[in-house]
Amino acid sequence: MLTHSYYAKLLATRNPTQNKGKRTAGIDGETWSSPETKMKAALSLTDKKYVAKPLKRVYIEKYGSKKKRPLGIPTMYDRAMQSLYALALEPIAEATGDRTSFGFRKFRSTHDACEQVFVCMCKKNSSDWVLEGDIKGCFDNISHQWLIDNIPMDKSILKQFLKAGYVFERQLFPTEAGTPQGGIISPILANLTLDGIEKILADKYHTNKSGRIDSNHAAKYKVNFSRYADDFIVTAKTEEIAKEVKELIKVFLNDRGLELSEEKTLITHIKDGFDFLGWNFRKYNGKLLVKPSKKSIDKITEKISNTIETGKTWKQEVLIDTLNPIITGWANYHRSVVSSEIFHKMDHKIWNMLWHWAKRRHPNKPKHWIVNKYWHSSGKRNWVFSEGDKQLNLLFDTKIVRHTKLKLDMNPHLDKDYFISRKIRLGVRKLKGVANKVLEKVKKVLQPETETMTNNCCPI
Repeated sequence: MLTHSYYAKLLATRNPTQNKGKRTAGIDGETWSSPETKMKAALSLTDKKYVAKPLKRVYIEKYGSKKKRPLGIPTMYDRAMQSLYALALEPIAEATGDRTSFGFRKFRSTHDACEQVFVCMCKKNSSDWVLEGDIKGCFDNISHQWLIDNIPMDKSILKQFLKAGYVFERQLFPTEAGTPQGGIISPILANLTLDGIEKILADKYHTNKSGRIDSNHAAKYKVNFSRYADDFIVTAKTEEIAKEVKELIKVFLNDRGLELSEEKTLITHIKDGFDFLGWNFRKYNGKLLVKPSKKSIDKITEKISNTIETGKTWKQEVLIDTLNPIITGWANYHRSVVSSEIFHKMDHKIWNMLWHWAKRRHPNKPKHWIVNKYWHSSGKRNWVFSEGDKQLNLLFDTKIVRHTKLKLDMNPHLDKDYFISRKIRLGVRKLKGVANKVLEKVKKVLQPETETMTNNCCPI
């Protein structure tokens, strides 16, 4: 009923014309840029004699690797059709999905996955072993037959999405497995494929012989599961249990045409620590600390370094405007974990990069001249990289705020009040930080006037 709804078709047409890829055309070269073309497209959406066009294949660089990731770009019409069926399929995926799956789901984020792992491992008597799971080429290898047999949607339409093929260097290639990377419906299909891992683990390690959930039985094995997209973590009491879990998941994935990556799937002790979603989880003397991972630190350092290198000839205010969103974004991502020390070190690294940037611009000027030109005092703080009213943000100014744990049984389609209030609470925390920065700027502006007024006042 939803896929035949007039209003659903309007919404499905709007979605691909308002995202980041709205100006990226498929193999037909079409982009719906005017209201007339959008309305015409919405009225033409139908499942009758629908034939999906091949995807335009491009390759994007993979960070930290010489390999490139394949990306398929559907035509605008195919994007709208995928968006229409995603509207119908997404509520089903929400209702039947794993409770501890956090990727590509409404109102769920990497921070929720982080908090779930922390809760499972933070106590002294929590599990000590971790299975770090990584699925080899997840989107590229999902079995088409399994999807056709198990995904609750129109089979003929699903076959068109899956069997469309792709065009690369003017050659047409068929698609025998996998979901279309770059397709709107692909994340939902991937989630539906991987949903069920939590259940097989719960059936084996959380229930007793009578089939009922038993807390004593669960405490015996301490098996907990958390997944974000195709990366997952499973905790276990012993290394043997972790190996047993690995074999269970291998069998589960094999039915779906998938397999674990032997290189990236590791069994680790919590004292040695492990990385997940850009954070490092490790116990120090029995206390679990979550910090930004070394890979994440190296990535942001490289990005800032490249930006400063690119801006060799930029004005100072242009460089500040370019760096501030990068610094703020990374700081906000890591503000819910133990990051203060790393923020301080990163600020020092950025200062050194900017010092070399300034020295290179003025090789014949003395150091104190360079300092006076680019660094100024601001309130009680010296050495502020600023130009006029613009100044570089410091990571250390970011307040550490613990992320609020998500109630796992809540459904965004049924418990809207909970998610709205939660979003407001999380938003208020961010606004407080913004408000404090605005107040500081107002104080700086008003400070000279206040001092003048004070000096002109008669003593009482």
